[in-house]
Amino acid sequence: MMTPTKNHIGRKISRIRELRDMKQEALAQAMGTNQQAISLMENSETIDEDKLVEVAKALGVTPEAIKNFSEEAILNIIGNTYHDSNVIHGSAFNCNFNPLDKLIETYEENKKLYERLLQNEKEKNIYLEKFLNK
Repeated sequence: MMTPTKNHIGRKISRIRELRDMKQEALAQAMGTNQQAISLMENSETIDEDKLVEVAKALGVTPEAIKNFSEEAILNIIGNTYHDSNVIHGSAFNCNFNPLDKLIETYEENKKLYERLLQNEKEKNIYLEKFLNK
């Protein structure tokens, strides 16, 4: 059995995807492919440059960020940047709403507004037809 190299691009892509809380299916959709293709790519030690650029764009990072990704570097950054100043009055600052819930709520409000506008247009058309037929 071969020992995996430290520069396994597929594994780096997988870790960045996981850190971005993205499933293989979501990455596949962003790239216009399927989950199986993402799985194969993440198991590949190398990847061609064009595909790397495409993956980087879908992940919201640069190709260099993927190439230079290091788990140790991430842990060092987290360890060196976390301070007690991040804690406010004994509890960590947390967002008290889910942004995705807010997005869905806004979408539903827009949908209701559109339906009301459509209903008003239908009523206006009925009125105009009655008016023209008189």
